[in-house]
Amino acid sequence: MTGPLHVRGSIVVPEAELTWRFSRSSGPGGQGVNTTDSRVELGFDVARTTALGPALRARALERLAPRLVDGVITVTASEHRSQLRNREAARERLAALLRDAIAPPPKRRRSTKPSRGAVERRLAAKKQRSDLKRLRRTAD
Repeated sequence: MTGPLHVRGSIVVPEAELTWRFSRSSGPGGQGVNTTDSRVELGFDVARTTALGPALRARALERLAPRLVDGVITVTASEHRSQLRNREAARERLAALLRDAIAPPPKRRRSTKPSRGAVERRLAAKKQRSDLKRLRRTAD
């Protein structure tokens, strides 16, 4: 569970760059609710990381900008009762966030024009529909 965070392929975040915080989860929980620190916050400093190259770091900073506080992204997990499972959930969320943030931009769509046959079929369908509606009219 501990150790480096594998994001994608050769991109690995060292354990030393991850900061963990633990606190009590909210909501009902029975006898152990007031004693166990099962809520997990996982922080990662995107701005100062050595795991990402300059281009990937710039892309991640741009895409994660709304979620960053002083260059640090924080992921929270508190849906499980055990701290271990919340730690795993937080690691998976952070890896998914980073994977999406450093993904290459999608290829631009090349605009095309419809074929002559497609245009003719569309116009024929419009004409047929128009004729059908014209035949439904009453002659006043």
